[in-house]
Amino acid sequence: MCLINFHYNQHTNYKLIIAANRDEFYNRPTEQAHLWTDAPNIIAGRDLEKYGTWLGITKGGRFAALTNYRDPAHMVPNDNSRGALVSNYLTSSDTPEDYIKTIQKMKDYYNGFNLLLGNQDHLIYYNNIENKVQPVTKGTHSLSNHFLNTPWPKVETGKNSLKNYVTQQHKVDPEVLFDILKNDKMAKDEDLPCTGVDLSLERQLSPLFINMKDYGTRCSTVLLITKNNDVHFIERTYHQGKYINEQEFKFKIDEMTK
Repeated sequence: MCLINFHYNQHTNYKLIIAANRDEFYNRPTEQAHLWTDAPNIIAGRDLEKYGTWLGITKGGRFAALTNYRDPAHMVPNDNSRGALVSNYLTSSDTPEDYIKTIQKMKDYYNGFNLLLGNQDHLIYYNNIENKVQPVTKGTHSLSNHFLNTPWPKVETGKNSLKNYVTQQHKVDPEVLFDILKNDKMAKDEDLPCTGVDLSLERQLSPLFINMKDYGTRCSTVLLITKNNDVHFIERTYHQGKYINEQEFKFKIDEMTK
């Protein structure tokens, strides 16, 4: 997952609004969002190489999402799947804080990552670079491949687009959120971050929606949780910029399944 735009605890009708893109190599085997047969409480896609996930929710409202921290200089061959950080939380009964305490003991076993953890009423953010835990404040946020709300062009565009729309609407239309996520405009060179890759690649990675030869946005996810704990989860799958299909789930959070 390379971009997670979200509006939290500041809407008259929704506890949480998420519009996120997962970017990955096209040849990495992936299963679309579904109810997991080995953990039927979980709705998420699945990486079929390491069997973790990048974003998911349970019927009890547990939520987690992941982005990688982009810094080629610190990437090392590593068999520890960052996607397992999401799936392990979704299958656990730990509080977000207790789960992060466990992760902190193993933080150096993973390449750089960002985690959003919690449920519809409580979210925290953690990354293993700064090794800091912080509660997510109410309002609009965006997380890409640096830290939460780092002002990269795609982060600022995604955050502002989401905020400008949802703060003017009592009922959110998922189609508008998907339109935001399809923005493929590249940033100006002078606005690009310096993350250790060459300028040409930095430029191609700058849009919200990425479409390169071998790598790009594989899926977009919209997640809405109302004040009444009604959940609407939609995942759209893409290949080389072309829409493939859609998975949709609607349910009410069951407090008894936490």
